[in-house]
Formats: sequence, C-alpha cells, structure tokens
Amino acid sequence: MNLQNAFKATKSSLATAITLALIPTTVLAQTTTEAELDKDLEVIQVVGDFREQNLQKTASSLSVVNNDDIALRNAQNLEEIVLATPNVNFSSGSSRARYYQIRGIGERSQFKEPINPSVGVIIDEVDFTGIGSATSLYDVKQVEIFRGPQGTKFGASAMAGVINITTFDPAQDFEGSVKVMAGNYNSSSLGLMLSGPATDKLGYRFAIEQFQSDGFIENTYLDKEDTNNKDELTVRTKLQYKPTNDLIIDMSLFYLDFDNGYDAFSLDNNRETLSDQPGFDTQETVATSVKATYSGLNTFDVVTIVSYADSDLDYGYDEDWSNAELCLENDCPWGDYSSTDHYFREKTTSTQELRLVSKPDHQILANTTSWVAGIYHKTEDEDLLRQYTYNDGDYLSEFEATTIAGFVQLDSKLSNNLTLTTGIRFEDRDADYSNSEGTSFEPSDSMVGGKVVLAYEATDDSLVYGSVNRGFKAGGVNSTGSLSDENREFEPEYVMNYELGLKQNYLDGDAYARFAIFYMDRTDMQVSTYAANKRPDGSEEFITYLDNAAEGTNQGIEIDAAWNISDSFEVYGAFGLLDSEYVDFINGNGDDLSGREQAHAPKYQYNVGVNYYVNDQWLVNVNVDGKDEYFFSDTHEEKSDAIDLVNASITYFQDSWQVKLWGRNITDKDYQTRGFYFGNDPRDSYTAKGYYQLAAPAEFGVTLDYQF
Repeated sequence: MNLQNAFKATKSSLATAITLALIPTTVLAQTTTEAELDKDLEVIQVVGDFREQNLQKTASSLSVVNNDDIALRNAQNLEEIVLATPNVNFSSGSSRARYYQIRGIGERSQFKEPINPSVGVIIDEVDFTGIGSATSLYDVKQVEIFRGPQGTKFGASAMAGVINITTFDPAQDFEGSVKVMAGNYNSSSLGLMLSGPATDKLGYRFAIEQFQSDGFIENTYLDKEDTNNKDELTVRTKLQYKPTNDLIIDMSLFYLDFDNGYDAFSLDNNRETLSDQPGFDTQETVATSVKATYSGLNTFDVVTIVSYADSDLDYGYDEDWSNAELCLENDCPWGDYSSTDHYFREKTTSTQELRLVSKPDHQILANTTSWVAGIYHKTEDEDLLRQYTYNDGDYLSEFEATTIAGFVQLDSKLSNNLTLTTGIRFEDRDADYSNSEGTSFEPSDSMVGGKVVLAYEATDDSLVYGSVNRGFKAGGVNSTGSLSDENREFEPEYVMNYELGLKQNYLDGDAYARFAIFYMDRTDMQVSTYAANKRPDGSEEFITYLDNAAEGTNQGIEIDAAWNISDSFEVYGAFGLLDSEYVDFINGNGDDLSGREQAHAPKYQYNVGVNYYVNDQWLVNVNVDGKDEYFFSDTHEEKSDAIDLVNASITYFQDSWQVKLWGRNITDKDYQTRGFYFGNDPRDSYTAKGYYQLAAPAEFGVTLDYQF
C-alpha cells in the first residue's frame, strides 16, 4: 500500500487527529462513582482468548472498550461504540446494526438466504453471530474487538475478527444500582442491577433494562413520529458456583425482547417518510451458557463450555416506501403499485466445547511450552417464512448445519524474551438446505486455519510481534429460483493475514501506544452481487445473491494510545488506515470491479478525545469520531459521506451516585449508514438514483446512576 497516498486521501481537518492518534479509548477507574477517582491508566485484561492476559502483552491487534468508556458515550448498543475503534464499521438496513465489518471484511445484510458471517459476536460465551442487533451494553464489563482472522480460537465465524462482549461477574459483597436516562426523541431507559453472594459457594448478578425511543423519523403520510421506534428489553442473570476449590461453574441466562419499528428510507432522502405500511424489526431471544473450569488435575485444567440460543427474528418493510395515493397521483406505469416484504425467521444455535489448558508449572518440550487442545461442536437451525407481495404464496425454507472442529495451540518460550505461538484448527461443516420452490442443497466444507506468532518482549514495557494468520469461512447456497445453476452455490473463502505490531508503555506507565500494520490476501472472496429481473407487470426485481470473486487485498495501519498528562487531564485516540481492492472481479451485472475499493471499507477512521477532571466531583469529556467515505455496495457507485462527529459529556460525582449530561453528534451532522441505487419514486417515473438510510441526528440527554 502506498501509505503516503492513503494519508493524502484524508481530509486536512484530520491533521490534529493523526497527531493525537498516539494516544485508544482511555479508561477510568473501575467504579467512577467513588469520590476519590483513580486517574492512572488501568491494566486491561483480555478474556476472549484461551488464557486471560494483559492487553499490552497480547500479540494481536485489538481494542478493549470498558464500562467507563461506554458510560462516557452513554452508549446503549454496540453500534454506538464501534466508531471509537480503528477499522471497524457497520451496516444498517435495519433498526439496529446487525452486521459489522472489520478491516473492510464483513456482511451487510440478510434476506432469503442463510449466510456465513465474517465477524463473530460472542456475549458471555453465547454465539450471537448474525443476530448482533440485540447487543445492549447495559451492565457490560468490556467489549473486546479482535481485528484480523481468529481461526484457531473461533473458526469460520471469525475470518475478519471477533467482537467478544463480557458482562460483570457476581460481586463478592452485596451491591446494586439503578440507572435512569431521559433524552430527546422521547427516549428513556430504566435499569436495575442486583449482585452478591446467595450462599458461601454461590454468587449471583441480575440486570434488567427497558429502553424506549420514538426514533428520529417522521412519517408524514401517516402523521406519526414513532414508526421507526425502539422498544428494547434486556434481562440477564449470571451465576457463579464454586462447589469445591477445584471447580468453578459460570452460568449466564438471557432474555432479550426487541420490538422495534423499521421505517427508515425516505423517497426524499431525509427523515420524513411516506410509507403507508411501515416495517418492523423484532427479536426475541432466550439464551444460556454454562462454563465449567476444573483445576484439580496435576498437569492441565479442563474447561467445558455449553451454549444455546433460540431466537425469533421478524423483519419487514414497505418495499415501495410510498403509498397508493402517491402512485395514483403520478400515473404509475403499472397502476396501483404497493408492495411489502416480510421475513419471519426462527434460529437456534447450540455449541459445545471441551478444552484442555496446561498449567504454568507443567509445560512440555523441556518445560518450555504451554499448550491448549480441544474439540468443538456447533449446530445451527434456521427456518424462514417469507411473505412477499409478488410471490404466488408463502415462501418457506429450512437450513441446518453441523460443525465439528479440533484445535491445538502451543506457546513456546524460545528465550526469556522471545515466544513462538503456533495454532491450528481443523473444521468440518455439513449443511442441508431446502425450500418451498423445490430447491435443495447439501454443501459440505472441510477447512483449515491457524496462526504463527513470534513475540519479543524487550522490556516489561515493550512488546514487538510478527504474525501470520489464516482465516476461513464456509461456502453456501443461493436459493432464488430465477438464478442460473452456476450461481446457486459458492465456495469457502480464505484469507492470509500478515501483521507486525508494537505495544509500548511510556512515562512510567502514564502513557501507552499500540501500533499494527497488516496485509490481508483474500482468495475466493464471497461478495454480495445482484441480477435485475423484470416482473410480468413491468416493475423491476433485484435479485441479491452471493458469489465468489477471484481475490482481493486489504491492508493498513492501526494505532491506539492514551496519555495521562496530569492528574486532571488525559488525552486518548485511535486511528486506522485501510486500503482495499478487488482483484479480477466481475459482478453479476457484468461490471469489472478489479481495482475498486471494497464495500463498507473507509480509507481512514479515527477517534480522539480528552478527559478533564475539574476536581474529584466533575469530569468533562469531549471526543470526535471520524471516517472516510465508502462504497455501499459492489453493484453500484453510491458512497457515504465522510464524517466528523462531535460527542461530549459532563459528569458530576457523589459517593453513591452520579449524574451525566451527554450529547452525541452534537453538531447535528447528517450521514448515511446504508445505501442503494434503483428507481422507486413514482414522482420521477422511477428514475434510478441513490437512496440512503440516515444515522441519528444530534442526541442529547441526562443519565442518573445510583449505587446502593
């Protein structure tokens, strides 16, 4: 990558941001409601890998956003914090972001077909991959975003990376808290947390939150302001049972009920819609996980993890974004055109994993090598009912997949300062798909991924590493009946990731920086493309399907750091550069996209901010999120706008409570999170043009947290 040209592509207004990018999301004390705030940079532990370890000692590019960072932004959902991390993006086309892209790789939507996500989403050991819209951040301890393939640990759902979310464990002593929030657009939330010991051996944590908002869309045809509303209930229970000194059992229970509206696209590309049949985007999930850790053996610990998630996912929209009156007034060429498209999906996912982890004093190979070995099993079932105006009847499909994997990782001390990590994962996936149109497939894929990492710890404050990782994801099927046979199935995709990194502490621990430079070589890329089909009445249908491109490259730089300048002032930031392109790719419309940037892959992304402690009772935070423009799709030339969003908060602390005034996008910037190109407006005879889903405008509110 020509980094000089890539930097020139950034706007001049980013000069300050790049300078400050020596500084990632800063961390405050674990409990920010205490009167005496600890302003030292916190030692962050990464829990998403095989072994818990210090973030500064982890030979991989990742960001950790903890509960204090979440509170500073008053973030309600995962989509509201990813802009603060380098080279992480998301797509809408729904009430909440459901799909994420890391380093330019990741899906952007799902309609009829089952998909294989490139970015995994894990919450307390439960696999939420592909249903990531229900990622409420209430009572979340930290969010770990692993960038690059994680083939050894997570397998096929982590070709681009993994988002691992961890909630708080049960407290040793009783504690509780209440959170109340009120904001514009009639937004409000009420949360309650209770935690403590039930017995000497059993601890509990219970958290419940209800969030509501009218949303920021006005449906002028129906004269309503809540057709894009949010109504989200999150209930979590966490239990920790220690029957003996050698056995710990952690259990998590979830109930999620998200009953949101979906009326986001406007014929005028603003926040005023004309639809007569607004859509919906709901999710009801019951999930659980049980993790048992047994340390009673001499040479290794035994870890077993079992998880289960059962979700009802209903999604639908007014396809014409309009109403019959508007069509009749403008002499629609096919008469009273009105269409809806509704998807009712039942999805269950269950996983089982057995992992053996060597003890520190029982290494192999002349006592130089720690090891991890395990087996993994996953089953997925997905039943779909589609009700579409232009179908003769209901469309039904059934999809089942079984994955079996085995993995081994070795961490070898070549010297006191040099460590070689090698990992490999073999994964076999068998699927069975059928639908009501008589289409059936039984794809089967065997895949291999892994990593080789060489890490040199020059001092206690410095880590240099180089790594080669191989990631993968399974192939699949396209079900649409009018597709040609050659477009029915697609093959697995592979990526080789080459990375160099440096992690360094400075100024006696008052500052740190993390740098990574990477190059990704993708083969048999799975990309979303489309074919256009004329209906009998003359209207046009767009058939979206997945296909394998020849190959592609993704390369760039990631920096995040923080600096405590004084007891009252700290600065932080994160910066990502990304250069992506397709190689030898011709899409379903016959367009040669070789050399073009990949979709949802902005060239730069940054977050910079300051925390100013006026005294032990007042904290002022100001931060700016920014990212470059990017293509919305591989099938058209529509792009997003480049953005710079200003966020701020002022927090007042007392011993047991705090109150925060906050604002996001306080300069009220308009920007897009999803885009399409086609004709849909009867007022201009359905001339093809760009249509966009707009993100939230300026949001303001006040949040009260009370601990007891």
